[in-house]
Amino acid sequence: MSSSPPDGTWHSHEVANQVDELSDYPLFDTDLALQEGLARNSARWAAPQMQSYGEQLGRAETYALAEVANRHTPELRTFDARGRRIDKVDFHPAWDQLLAMYRSQGLVSMSFEISQRAGRWSAFAAGCYMHGQVEAGTLCPATMTQAAIPVLARDPQLAALLPQLRSTMHDPRDLPMAQKNSLWIGMGMTEKQGGSDVRANTTCATLVGGREYRLRGHKWFFSVPMSDAHLVTAQTEAGTSCFFVPRWRPDGTKNAVQIQRLKEKIGNRSNSSSEVEFLDAYGLLLGEEGRGIPTIIEMAGYTRLNCVIGSAAIMRQALVQALHYTRRRQAFGRALADQPLMQAVLADMALESEAAAVLMLRLAQGFENGERGWQRILTPAAKFWVCKRAVELSGEAIEVFGGNGYVDNGVMARLYREAPVNSIWEGSGSVMCLDVLRAFAREPEALLALLDDWRSDAEPTLRAEADSLQTLLSGDPGALEAQARLLCQRLVLLAQAVLLRRHSPAFLADAFIASRLGTQAGRVYGALPTGGLDVAAILRRALHAS
Repeated sequence: MSSSPPDGTWHSHEVANQVDELSDYPLFDTDLALQEGLARNSARWAAPQMQSYGEQLGRAETYALAEVANRHTPELRTFDARGRRIDKVDFHPAWDQLLAMYRSQGLVSMSFEISQRAGRWSAFAAGCYMHGQVEAGTLCPATMTQAAIPVLARDPQLAALLPQLRSTMHDPRDLPMAQKNSLWIGMGMTEKQGGSDVRANTTCATLVGGREYRLRGHKWFFSVPMSDAHLVTAQTEAGTSCFFVPRWRPDGTKNAVQIQRLKEKIGNRSNSSSEVEFLDAYGLLLGEEGRGIPTIIEMAGYTRLNCVIGSAAIMRQALVQALHYTRRRQAFGRALADQPLMQAVLADMALESEAAAVLMLRLAQGFENGERGWQRILTPAAKFWVCKRAVELSGEAIEVFGGNGYVDNGVMARLYREAPVNSIWEGSGSVMCLDVLRAFAREPEALLALLDDWRSDAEPTLRAEADSLQTLLSGDPGALEAQARLLCQRLVLLAQAVLLRRHSPAFLADAFIASRLGTQAGRVYGALPTGGLDVAAILRRALHAS
């Protein structure tokens, strides 16, 4: 028979060998690949800002904001207390604090700043990448607002909104645009029957006069419904057109966009996605009537880049958390990180993470320089591959944590739930691969020039892969469609291998090429041919000075 201890409490065991998830660390200072990328891309000027923002993001308080914003999800209030229709989405204050942090850095408009400063796209990518490591949902309104800026800037009437779009202040008030300090822009393209096939949309727009139209129909996915305006597709007599649909009409009354419900998503929980009905909603024609698809494609180029950045961010955070955990968790008499098989898993994840980061920064540079091969062909290919690899890597990182990773009150579970959205948003994997084929058919010289460049200083393995890809591309276009996923996978892996060879330490490039393009390439993380590779150096570099 047991008896209570004298003080009336029981202590069956001490809590030992448990490792909390990492916070209170500087995101920028511990990321050598990111630091080197900014210097390489003429963005050394941004390093002090990124260092400061990385410290702010890495604080335990910021991680706590991310956790609570995803736990207390947005709530729809359709009516007020007296029955008036308000269609308002309420957010936890943490959501607005995180949006304010992002906006204060100027990241929404940095890539389109008036000064056209060299390195601005890489600086933006670095800030977005670090923010996405801590909280990804807030990147959705920021991405859509950024993508809308060049489109609205060309419109004589809507260009007047640019100061509010470029503002570094976050204004969460639900007011007409003229009364606000800053604006957020959302998008509404997808309908039930169409999905990625925007031409199948049935929402119609009827001309009222001038550029003003009445929109009637629905959207199955309407992102961030509390945005100050949305860019929306609808059918006119001339075909699919694009419209600027504000939340409030110019006369100060609420626009006729009714929120039917919010989506219950797997992840991206802090952010609201909705279904809406347009009941003769006010909209302004944006661009030429019947030319809405080119407008969407232009915006999609920017948003797809951000999907790559967001997935690279998830991979980086999953890797950092796994390294922190395994260096402190003991099993079988020594740290997990000191055990050979775990080292192979961690090193493989580190290779994947740095390859994604180097590619992300090169894509950003391609946007800044207007390089069609990187911008129009490599971006959708990278969105296909990097976003899928983030899903697999985040799952592997959860396994590193064991049962602790699968518990739904920490960073790892949130990363895992968040990862799939970037593969789906702005076009699924197959849509991306088909887009690469379309872009190649229209601008074959852009991709062939890339392959020529990659051959110029490459070793035999990389030159052979470039030659093989060119042979594949010269085949029957009809047969190529069935191999589009394989083509995009090989294209991105070659791009990453070339970039790592040019910009990263030899020990890291050697390992990537051996494991991704060599004869021993593995299909799961940890199936790494470690013989002759400097695994210790790879792991030291992955989380610098930790």
